[in-house]
Amino acid sequence: MFGGTYHNKRVLLTGHTGFKGSWMSLWLRQLGAQVYGYALPPRSPLDLYHLLPKDTFAQESISDLRDQAALKSALIGAAPDLIIHMAAQPLVRESYADPLETFSVNAWGTALLLETIRTTGCSAPVIVVTSDKCYLNQNLGRPFSEDDPLGGHDVYSMSKAATELVVAAWHASFFSREPGRGRLASVRAGNVIGGGDYAADRILPDCTRAQVAGEPVILRNPAATRPWQHVLECLSGYLNVGQHLFADPGCRELLNLNFGPDPESERSVGEVVKAFFDTWPGQWEARPEPNALPEATRLTLSHQKATKLLGWHPVWDFQKATQVTAEWYRVRHTQKDADMLALTRQQIMEYASQARAAGLPWTN
Repeated sequence: MFGGTYHNKRVLLTGHTGFKGSWMSLWLRQLGAQVYGYALPPRSPLDLYHLLPKDTFAQESISDLRDQAALKSALIGAAPDLIIHMAAQPLVRESYADPLETFSVNAWGTALLLETIRTTGCSAPVIVVTSDKCYLNQNLGRPFSEDDPLGGHDVYSMSKAATELVVAAWHASFFSREPGRGRLASVRAGNVIGGGDYAADRILPDCTRAQVAGEPVILRNPAATRPWQHVLECLSGYLNVGQHLFADPGCRELLNLNFGPDPESERSVGEVVKAFFDTWPGQWEARPEPNALPEATRLTLSHQKATKLLGWHPVWDFQKATQVTAEWYRVRHTQKDADMLALTRQQIMEYASQARAAGLPWTN
């Protein structure tokens, strides 16, 4: 897959202990990469990270993204061929509780990483992962494209828009101008689901906790619409971008791409919960919060640019994405001694097999 791009490549992955980072680490290792992780400790003892085999990582640094000395040491030690930056404060509600921390990690932390890459003379291409929430959302009801304005009415969205501005500024000021510098890209995805996520205030982890407790899950806003996609969808896109950066190192263009699902996967919170319970039966209740925190009623992404440039396209539809996610959690929490690492690997291989059957270029 990916033209053998990742075999024996040294990949520095920030945020490797997180939900998306853990899936990415496992997939990179299966592709033959040497993975160098840099992140804070995982948040939950149930997180997917704890299921990864010890040989997943060539080396790990458990440090804060804003610790520039530790970051520099990890960067020099990894001597990476590619850097994938996933480390972030990823939770919207947490951004209301600690707005300065959210801005500091997401925007300032990215600036520190890019400047450390630059000042150490590292020539690796860099992929910065942000969010669909980086766009100025005025609830116009149409998918966002890469040319839409950035912005945010809340701290989390603003921090992701600011991260995109950091990437654009470092690209224009340094990465596009300095000889020998690697290419720079930013990538954005929709609402990502998949097994192994136990973060607070995320709908399917909330469903899982309710199932384990034998209680109905409480929905604050069941009508809110989001672009749901399995974690492997966006990861295949990021890896596809890495392949493209290696194939065209002389291009000085800043590459920014959306990796969202097809329109049929733009569903309400109520619909995604119902689909989850179709695989693992449970109950839910709508209970709007008084003085609820503001949130967009609709958020969708266009992946037309990624399709045109890379031939990338989603593989799993809404039903399949929710089914495999629910199955992962159901097996873990209802089957004693289930081999969850084997199930996770099986889902990666099933996804890749279906992508190959669909003729997607990255499967070759």
